[in-house]
Amino acid sequence: MFFIFTQRLDRCEFCTSILFNKLKLISMYDFLRSIYHRFRFYLKINWYKTLYFNFKMFPFSTAIKLPVYIYEWVKFNDLSGEIVIDAPIKRGMIGFGQPYEMTKRSLGIAEFEISGKVIFKGYFQSGKDLLLVVKKGAVCEFGNMSSIARMGKIICVQKITLGNFARLGSESQIIDTNFHIMVNTLTNEPYQLTMPVYVGNYNFISNRVTILQKTITPDFCTIASNTLCNKDYSSFGENILIGGIPANLLKNNISRDWEGEQIILEKSLIIKY
Repeated sequence: MFFIFTQRLDRCEFCTSILFNKLKLISMYDFLRSIYHRFRFYLKINWYKTLYFNFKMFPFSTAIKLPVYIYEWVKFNDLSGEIVIDAPIKRGMIGFGQPYEMTKRSLGIAEFEISGKVIFKGYFQSGKDLLLVVKKGAVCEFGNMSSIARMGKIICVQKITLGNFARLGSESQIIDTNFHIMVNTLTNEPYQLTMPVYVGNYNFISNRVTILQKTITPDFCTIASNTLCNKDYSSFGENILIGGIPANLLKNNISRDWEGEQIILEKSLIIKY
């Protein structure tokens, strides 16, 4: 009887040993896998541009934390302006050219001209091939978790504000100027050249949307593809769908499921390396 009990005990110890070794192997595999994915991620970053941009635009105490990651290729036309991060500094919290979309390849046409002031209120991401122009004296503000997808265009001559979770689809553009002075041919009076743009919080903006000067959108606004926005839409209230050329109210009581997608957004957009 004692022999049988001892034999069973030995078997339990043997099984426990095998299980422990398997757990060690799994743990080692997960560790190596995380190292591999981290290595692949770091290979996507343009380290030369990233280091240059951070140490050019921030004081040393901020730059050393590398709050901005630049992926792929970008041309710096002018970096004489100012960047302010009005939030706790995190590594890679601002990503230009970040590969979070289905399209993974870049055309290599991204350009930055920052002679004015850019304010980040938290995390921000842009897709590949962004044109970002902020002229001298202008202010461009990006809310927390705001973004603009691939081939986006932001041209700021006076003021552009994106609220928290204001997310623009691919090939969309925000422009707060007419570029050229237009006149009333009867009175010869000039039309206003520039006017501010305000995009509200939790705006879901589809692809190829154009947002022009004097546009104001309310919170929880959805904008359909290929829409032209050129006025104040706040009188329509929240949870609306607008669309058309120019945009008009299409539907009430509609909103993106922001709470349901929160985990997905954080996983794909917040860099934790």
